[in-house]
Amino acid sequence: MIHNIFFILCLLLITNGVFGADAGAGKSIPVMEGDSVTLKTKLKVQGDDQILWMFEVNNSDTRIAEIYKLVISIYDSNEIFKNRLQIDNQTGSLTIRNIRTEHTGLYKLQILTKEKVTYRIFSVIMHARLPVHVISSNSSSCSSSSSSGSSNENCSLVCSVVNVSDVSLSWYKGNSLLSNISVSDFSISLSLPLEVEYQDKNTYSCVINNPISNQTKHLNISQLCHKCAERHHLYTIMPVVVAVVTLLVVFVVLGLQCLRARTIQEQQKAVQTSEEEIHYEETTFSEHSVRSMVRNIFAVCSASVCLLKPQLLLVELYK
Repeated sequence: MIHNIFFILCLLLITNGVFGADAGAGKSIPVMEGDSVTLKTKLKVQGDDQILWMFEVNNSDTRIAEIYKLVISIYDSNEIFKNRLQIDNQTGSLTIRNIRTEHTGLYKLQILTKEKVTYRIFSVIMHARLPVHVISSNSSSCSSSSSSGSSNENCSLVCSVVNVSDVSLSWYKGNSLLSNISVSDFSISLSLPLEVEYQDKNTYSCVINNPISNQTKHLNISQLCHKCAERHHLYTIMPVVVAVVTLLVVFVVLGLQCLRARTIQEQQKAVQTSEEEIHYEETTFSEHSVRSMVRNIFAVCSASVCLLKPQLLLVELYK
């Protein structure tokens, strides 16, 4: 009871500037959710020293731990920490294990020694664990550019992450920063575009970071930009393809013309052959008719006429 009254009196004296104090604006300590953090006093506790730790809850300071005459006391009346607090009996440093969002805020340290009273503030800032960021390509977004007389195929990429706060997203070419974007709000999605040539041999990487950690993902251009590579290959072989197709068309046209000429020639030959056969048949038919006529005449003519003047009859028939 007496030492509590003494502590209150000391606070009043410090407020009025009677004792020297090392308060300052407070030291920021970033910590990852689920990790442990130690707030260090940087002193060695003596027998009559008093080390008092307070945590600001709803704009009110709540005592959470204390060392007085080498006796350690842990207070958690609001059950905020639930056995997460530990105080070092040699230094008075305070450790918070398995830290959560409700444990972020201002921690105030009061050190009372025979020589002086020291007052310090620690601002504990918790950061969520970094989510996995993704590099993807827009396969439908391939553009061409020309430089030094050559055509290059460009690939559009994007590095993105969802539901983040207090992080930065950056593109690097080797060790050189190309672009970056930051956010401090909660549950925000970030995306950062990048355009590269698919034949680019440089090393590209996308980095996500917060004040206490970072993650790096390297870009595999050949894997993500294969559509652009295929398109570039198509553009490369297109002149050859056009030349080959043109030659094929010429050969087909010439072949069709030759085939048509040959067909016409064969048809004309067939017509000529048919005419010769018809003429031969007509001639054969005429001779056969004459012979038949002669035989008929000889058969029906009078015996006297045929016998007396056979030569004259033949002459008349063949005129």
